[in-house]
Amino acid sequence: MRQFVTFCTAGLAAGLTMLLFSVGCGGAKPPAEPVKKPTAQQPAKSETGKPEETKKPDEQRAEKPEQPTKPPAEVPQEPPESSAQLPPKVPPTEPAGQSDSELPKIPLGLPPLNIPKDNPMTAEKVELGKMLYFDPRLSKDGTVSCATCHDPKKAWAEDKPTSEGIGSQRGGRNAPTVINAAYAESQFWDGRAATLEEQALGPIENPIEMGHKLEAMIADLSKIDGYREMFKKVFGTEITKEGVAKAIAAFERTVLSGNSPYDRYMAGQKDALTEAQKRGLELFNDNCRVCHTPPLFSNWGFFNAGVGSDKPEPDKGRMEVTGKQADMGKFRVPHLREVANTAPYFHDGSAATLEEAVALMADGGKDNPNLAPMLKAVRESKLTEQDRKDLVEFLKALSGEYPIVDAPKLP
Repeated sequence: MRQFVTFCTAGLAAGLTMLLFSVGCGGAKPPAEPVKKPTAQQPAKSETGKPEETKKPDEQRAEKPEQPTKPPAEVPQEPPESSAQLPPKVPPTEPAGQSDSELPKIPLGLPPLNIPKDNPMTAEKVELGKMLYFDPRLSKDGTVSCATCHDPKKAWAEDKPTSEGIGSQRGGRNAPTVINAAYAESQFWDGRAATLEEQALGPIENPIEMGHKLEAMIADLSKIDGYREMFKKVFGTEITKEGVAKAIAAFERTVLSGNSPYDRYMAGQKDALTEAQKRGLELFNDNCRVCHTPPLFSNWGFFNAGVGSDKPEPDKGRMEVTGKQADMGKFRVPHLREVANTAPYFHDGSAATLEEAVALMADGGKDNPNLAPMLKAVRESKLTEQDRKDLVEFLKALSGEYPIVDAPKLP
């Protein structure tokens, strides 16, 4: 479940698009492995690009338009004068049967959290999911857990360009952060999973991530008295793969980041941003917010910024899911909250710093046949060095408060 920035002008609208920040596990396929479109006989691929048995997203889901209409500006250039008073936090929505006490606390600046009706939040389920998230016994050799690549102490991401699985195998994609993944409209860089529940099981079976067959993993967990008791208490069943997915997803929905300097500024605290960050906010509102739409700073669409297109075997990205040539090299628009803490950036971890990622997007990405048209206009926007520095400073203002948890005692 680590991240980045992408720029857009009126043409820069998709620019900040491909910076590293969406949820999923591990890296991409090994370069020697040819990519094939998933079929009914061939399972979809995990974030590493290796086969997995998670079901791919509903093919009827509408694709995001590449050039969305810019929404009316909702961000004032100056906050209201009554800066001393912060508005009350918006209460989360509740599915049927979900009590307010069972929902995670929503930080300042975030919208209500949509909890699936078939997977309501309970303290016991979240605790079970936390144990499973940190448990390396979900992997074939007992060495890799979800937390290996999505480390709470590294902003729920990793500091490596691409993820490392069992046997020191290296994938081709960077593990994005789990933070605020609960709000994403799809999961993984290529959007092949619709929900956190669908996403949770894929890395377990991926040969170069956790490398474990689900049936074997369930059999291993079923030998552990503590897990059997907890599944009975939480789900009223024996240990099942569906229960594992729901518990992990419930835990991940508690990993939220808000109450950043940006949020406090928007709430009226006039001195929450520096002068450089205020200039960066103005640049961002003028050029980038269509794709990186507040308050989550993503519209969850898919764009080609040319990142990795110059490699011998470029990652096909969204094309792996849709089979459409037009989707070659497209990746999901990352959200930008905590982006300053989740280097390296882009789906392949190829930008080591925030400044490097911003510079690449400000230059209009990398040329390739499917480069998003709006990025070509970025080159004509001629953002100055000071503009780029101010944008970097603004992105730092999206770092707020998120939970940092220690590994629990495992059963």
